[in-house]
Amino acid sequence: MIRYATPDDVPAILRLIHELADYERALHEVKATEDQLLDRLFGDDPKVFALVAEHEGRVVGFAVWFLTFSTWNGTHGIYLEDLFVEPDVRGHGYGKLLLTELTRIADDRGYERVEWSVLAWNEPAIGFYKALGARPQEEWMVYRLAGDALTKAARS
Repeated sequence: MIRYATPDDVPAILRLIHELADYERALHEVKATEDQLLDRLFGDDPKVFALVAEHEGRVVGFAVWFLTFSTWNGTHGIYLEDLFVEPDVRGHGYGKLLLTELTRIADDRGYERVEWSVLAWNEPAIGFYKALGARPQEEWMVYRLAGDALTKAARS
């Protein structure tokens, strides 16, 4: 079953975030807390949203997303920040169902894009995305200001 997350799902979502970070070899970088997730997902004015996948009453997957905007198209889109399904239930279709639900949300609301990033070495994920019809945007490169560089830029 795929559904919108509720506040009760936050511990499971944080657990899955840790599992994803471990898979991506970056567990040491996770700083998110349950309180932060509760506030960002369910506070007074949420800017980020989550879907969860349940298997036998247990949350086994999630998708966290937020809105983007295309100035060229004049429409919103969805940016998929994270998609993860526990390894022991992969192959049951939960990843596809989570991504399909995001495309339904986008289509129902008149959004024209669902976009995300994937690590270049993550061949299983790349194969999964390509099988759904997604194509890489090879002409674009992702840039990021974070940490000390962000602080330095902000204070310059």
